[in-house]
Parts: sequence; structure tokens; C-alpha cells
Amino acid sequence: MTSSLTTAYGRINALLDAGSFVEIGAHVAARYSAAGEVNGDGVATGYGTIDGALVYVYAQDPSYLGGSIGEMHARKISKLYDLAMSMKAPVIAIVDCAGVRLNEGNDSLYSFGRMFAHQAKASGIVPQITAVFGTCGGGMAVAAAMSDFVFMENDGKLFLNSPNAVKGNYEGKCDTAAASFQAEKTGLADFVGTADEVYAGIRELVSMIPHSNTDDFSFNECSDDLNRAVAGIDALKCKCEMIQQIADDGKYVEVKAANAPCISTGFIKLNGSTVGVVANNSSEKAICFGGCKKAIHFINFCDAFNVPLLTLVDVDGFKRDELNDKLLARGLGKLAYTFANATVPKVTLVVGDAYGTAGVVMNSKALGADLVYAWTGAKMGLMDQSILEGLTEAVDKDINAAEYNARRGYVDDIIVPAETRQRLVAAFEMLYSKEEDLLPKKHGTV
Repeated sequence: MTSSLTTAYGRINALLDAGSFVEIGAHVAARYSAAGEVNGDGVATGYGTIDGALVYVYAQDPSYLGGSIGEMHARKISKLYDLAMSMKAPVIAIVDCAGVRLNEGNDSLYSFGRMFAHQAKASGIVPQITAVFGTCGGGMAVAAAMSDFVFMENDGKLFLNSPNAVKGNYEGKCDTAAASFQAEKTGLADFVGTADEVYAGIRELVSMIPHSNTDDFSFNECSDDLNRAVAGIDALKCKCEMIQQIADDGKYVEVKAANAPCISTGFIKLNGSTVGVVANNSSEKAICFGGCKKAIHFINFCDAFNVPLLTLVDVDGFKRDELNDKLLARGLGKLAYTFANATVPKVTLVVGDAYGTAGVVMNSKALGADLVYAWTGAKMGLMDQSILEGLTEAVDKDINAAEYNARRGYVDDIIVPAETRQRLVAAFEMLYSKEEDLLPKKHGTV
């Protein structure tokens, strides 16, 4: 028997700590194969470490039947998921796959389906990360979509239907399989880069997130000053720069940065603990449907893995075009539901405007935020003051001011922008042991 996993081993070793990979199922082979019996059946599976922390990993090798999935190939991956759930450690998939193996018929298809079932069972128990190198076609694109995070190498291709089968689609016009399309248009890909950037990005992400829903290996000792002032933060227009000012050591790992820029999502550390951030983009203050989808996926991950949520609000309405008129109401309903349903510590900071329903759905006090702060000068209300004054003569001139909303109890405190970091650190420290039980039900339907 000969091995055909050179590419797979190389990719695994480039990702994991040097010398840490231990293979499982190296002698498994397909029951029958036109290409001859090969150890591993086209996929290397096993475990290793990233910065000393246990992870499970599988990597497909395109040199054997195009990396296609057969019965034993899929069974090896399912077995890996069983181990990962037992040991409460992340699963990382390194994908280069042409799809399901046709010559094995329903044997391959059934095992592929069982792999999906294992992914579904593991969801919310251990993080799932997919890295696409080469091809991620057919059902393997479904497996990628079931992951929590998707990385794509610049030349990677992800598709259900072959791009050539999509009418009017060609590479010069719009390659729907391209990494750039999957990052910018669909939002499926969280990160795109060179192979080395993908490896480094996965390692960075693994260092930021919990490794299961019960065991948190993401805490680090904080060397940054907890009382550090962030002078001038209110003058920053870029939310990412604002978030970096708040974070320990200025580190912000943004998720889906290329997609729906009306909302930014990502991870920071505050006092050494991971916090998920959802922020309106000041340059696009209207919420769009893509931003709702992006935020919903991120909030659900944070809630499943007990990551506290910080929401930075600066929004004045909804994006107006045909696509958003079709989809945005549903997206906003799901966003409101997702924020309200999350039981992790939730802190909201209004850094600019919070107008109308758009302001309400951004984790307002009404939706159940544990603490709501506002910067001096922040505005909260039905709509801009000038519009209100044009509609009626009986409008309190201060009705949108942060101070007015604080008197009504909609804001817990008004803070000086320079004190933002120290106030947020204190807030999340106070909320560290929060427990909240929802009324019993099977699941929501929104």
C-alpha cells in the first residue's frame, strides 16, 4: 500500500505546532477503488496543538481522486468529530475536495450525510473552522457552511453548482466560486489571504475563542493598563480603530470584514478575557440585510460559547433599495430575536446616534442589555430632533439627549469617551458570573 497524503500532511504541519501532529486512521482504506487501494483514503485525520492547546484536524489531499469524499473518507472525519466532542476541543478542516465519490454510490453519499449529522451535533459544543485550499465543491460547500468560521486561500474555489453551469457566469465577469465573491458578496468566507496568512489567521482566531462551550482556554493575563485613558477616541470615524483603542494591546480580530460593512463584528480581549464586538459603521449608519445576517451568525456563536457581547451603536435607520425592502424586515426581526435571546453578559455603548427601530434592535435596554452606556453628546430617540420639531410643537428640546434617556432609565450612565476602556472593563468584570435562565421551550421559531 502507498500513501497519497503528501499535500495534506504538509498543510497540517504548516498549521500546527511543530512536531505535534498525531495521525489517527492512517491505515484505513476504501473497500474498492478504481485508483487502487491507498492508505488514508485521501484524507489525513488526527490531533495536535496550536500554541499548546489541543485541536483536531483533517486535511484532504487532491492528488487522490481529486480529494473526493468516499465512504471511509467520511467515516474517518465523523470519528474525528466524536473524539473532539468527547475531549471538548475545536475541529479544523483543511479542504481540497471535488465532491462526493461517484463510483461508491450511496455508500459514499450516506457517509457524507453522517458527516453532516456529526457537524450538527458538534455545533455549539466545539468551534468548527474550515480552511479552503483548491476546490470546495458540491456537498463539501455545505460542510463549510455548517462551520463557525471559513478561511479561503486566494485561489480557492467554493461552489455548489460548477460556475460554468451558472448562466452568464464566467471568470472575467463574476466568478461566483472565487474567494473574493464568497467573502464580499455571500459573506460565507470570513477571511481570505495567502496560504501563510490563512494558517496565521487560524492560529490567531484559535487563541481568541473558547475551545468548547464548557472549557475556556481563551483567557490570557492582561499586561495592558486597565485604567488606560483613550483620549480622542470620539474623534475616530473608523469603528475598527475605535475598537482597537478599547481592546487590550490594541488587538481586534475582525470577522467577515469584507462583507456588509454597515456592521463590524469581531473579537477583542478586555482584562485578558475574550469579548465579542458588534458595531455600526459610522460611514454607513443605515443597517442593511447583509449586516443583520453577519451580526446574527456572530451573536449566536458568542452566546453558544459564553463569550460576552459589547455593542457599539451609531445608527440612524435602514438602507433603502429593492433588495433590502425585500429582506430587511425579516433580517431585523431575527437580529432583535438573537440579541434578546442571548444570555451572555451584554453591554451596549451608544457612541453617536441610536434612532428609531434601528436603535432598538442594536441590543438596547428594551431588548435586555444588562448595561447601556452613552457618550456625552450621544442622541437616542424616534428620529433626528429637527424632524421631530417639524412634526409637532410639543417636543421637549432635550428628548433625544443622553441625559434625557438616562432620566427615563434607558441609559444606565453617561460616560466621558476617554474613560471608555476602564468603564467597559469594570462592567464586564461585574457581569462575569451572570446567570440567566430562559423559559423552557424546544427552540424559538424566528
